[in-house]
Amino acid sequence: MSVFNLYNTLTKRTEEFKPNEEGKVRMYTCGPTVYHFAHIGNLRSYIMEDVLEKYLRYTGYDVKRVMNITDVGHLTSDADSGEDKMLKGAKREHKTVMEIAEFYKKAFFDDCAKLNIKTPDVTEPATNCIPEFIHMIEELLKNGYAYEAGGNVYFDTSKLEEYYVLSNQNEEELQVAVRDDVEEDINKKNKTDFVLWFTKSKFDEQELKWESPWGMGYPGWHIECSSISIKHLGGYLDIHCGGVDNIFPHHTNEIAQSEAYLGHKWCNYWFHVQHLNDQTGKMSKSKGEFLTVPLLEEKGYNPLVYRMFCLQSHYRKPLLFSFDVLDNTKTSYEKLVNKIAALGEDGTLMQQDIEEYRKKFKEAMGNDLNTSQALTVLYDVLKSSLDNASKRYLIEDFDKVLSLGLLDAANTSVEIDESLAEFAEKLIEERNQARKNKDFAKADAIRAELAEKGIEIKDTREGTVWTMAQR
Repeated sequence: MSVFNLYNTLTKRTEEFKPNEEGKVRMYTCGPTVYHFAHIGNLRSYIMEDVLEKYLRYTGYDVKRVMNITDVGHLTSDADSGEDKMLKGAKREHKTVMEIAEFYKKAFFDDCAKLNIKTPDVTEPATNCIPEFIHMIEELLKNGYAYEAGGNVYFDTSKLEEYYVLSNQNEEELQVAVRDDVEEDINKKNKTDFVLWFTKSKFDEQELKWESPWGMGYPGWHIECSSISIKHLGGYLDIHCGGVDNIFPHHTNEIAQSEAYLGHKWCNYWFHVQHLNDQTGKMSKSKGEFLTVPLLEEKGYNPLVYRMFCLQSHYRKPLLFSFDVLDNTKTSYEKLVNKIAALGEDGTLMQQDIEEYRKKFKEAMGNDLNTSQALTVLYDVLKSSLDNASKRYLIEDFDKVLSLGLLDAANTSVEIDESLAEFAEKLIEERNQARKNKDFAKADAIRAELAEKGIEIKDTREGTVWTMAQR
């Protein structure tokens, strides 16, 4: 297996990835809270987690990936306050919580399919695991890491030697009124304590409630991921994934309760994806209208163009979204597909050269998932002197990780031979010069000549793109 260097949020450095068990990877992903559509900022994280999983498989690891579906317990505030997001969605749409959960779960996986995001090996709704949550909370109480107060069960962070192991937070930053999202809970012994189980004493309107040793109630959000991960992956986790907004408090609290329950270190590597921003800041549902995959489709974008947009930037850098940049990516994607469509089937596999390019691809991806550099290797293949059969082989090979659907897109378009591609590029260049000279009659004549050959052209901000008209 190739050396894979990955940035670890836990140690704050890039280090060689070594799983607990040779050849096997246990991977956990924080899944969606299914109270609304996922916006494209949410989906950036899932795209990059998908790339991580596929690259691990590409290099020979046996990966088991688990993801929860939060259909209860995720509140509107990080400080375990506010109403349950699922209840909020149900009120908004005048439906039951489970109707909301089923509708938006399906919408989420539909979006993932359009983005070529592989469904994890296990997806588990929180509502399936109430007995597991109760058992874990009982053990935390028995071992002195939790306490009952005001009808709820809390985790006692003062029992830990180091609570802020994952984040750069400190106790002063968490004081009430210092951070807007921290509200005072008089039942807590310490400001950083968090709820493991809520009872009817706090949320009388909660639709989903279960019998527990502490009364009718429902689990806190944080306990869900720990229990579901341990249920399906055991007590030792290799990689835990999520967006940077999960680092504190969600992932911090997961570590606290999981290691208190297990009695040993739980997860070795933490993988976090930076925010997608627009001109107003972080993309979020709280702003009202937000961008979704169906909305991008309505505006004429193939969802895989958005995937390519994400791959052009490193996952640990904030990514600024604009339609201008997405238009440029769309042009690049269409040109890439056209180049691939123009490739013939001739040649025999040049095995030595193929392995050289595969090595370059692995070096890029093995350097903390440098997808931008990996795309450069793909372009280098197309520009190389390799025969067409070798180029097609490498495109298919790289796309096992990149998942841009390149050969499928090329094969479903009208077959293009190389001479026709050269003809199109030559005439487009002449047309661009004619337009520059304000000879619009000649430019129109060239457009008509291209159309006779079945070539459609489109002028974009980045330049002129051509495709073969569908027959």
